[in-house]
Formats: sequence, C-alpha cells, structure tokens
Amino acid sequence: MTWNIEDAQQHFSEILTAVEQAPQLLYQHNNLVAAVIRADLFQEFLAWQAQQQSAVHEQGSFAQSVAELRRLCLEEDYTLEVPTRGDRPNPFTDIAA
Repeated sequence: MTWNIEDAQQHFSEILTAVEQAPQLLYQHNNLVAAVIRADLFQEFLAWQAQQQSAVHEQGSFAQSVAELRRLCLEEDYTLEVPTRGDRPNPFTDIAA
C-alpha cells in the first residue's frame, strides 16, 4: 500500500501492521521517499549486501587485475603481442562515394 507522509504520521501503527502483508511505500509530493518493510526482509537484504561487497572485494578492481597480469608477465618474461591496426572495409563510405 502507498501512503503520503501526512497520512503515514497519523496511521503509523496501521503501517506497522500492514507491513506483514506487503511493503508500505511512503510518498511526499508524488516522490517515493521511504519503504517500510518487515525486519526479517531487511536483515536478508543486509546479509545479501555484505555478500556482494565481499565478492567485489575478493575479485578486486579491473585495474588491480591488469596490474597483476603485468606483474605475472614480467615474472615469466612474457610479452603480449598486439597486432598492428589496419583499415577494414566500411560499407558506409562506399555509399557516400
């Protein structure tokens, strides 16, 4: 159910009862400003958020991965050969000509 802020202030106990059925959305000037949810759902969200942050931290950033790749290449005396760029056919230039 949705509530405007003024109604939510007056019916707070009803919101707490209704939250068992579905999240209660609070609006101010037609903008969603808050959602009241069950405490167990919030705890699940916090656990999920911590897991996501942990996974990102374990993986590291792209820059860290590139730095690690460079370090490994130096250790193994390996060079990555990048082919020279060349022009390739472009059908749009043929149409314009």
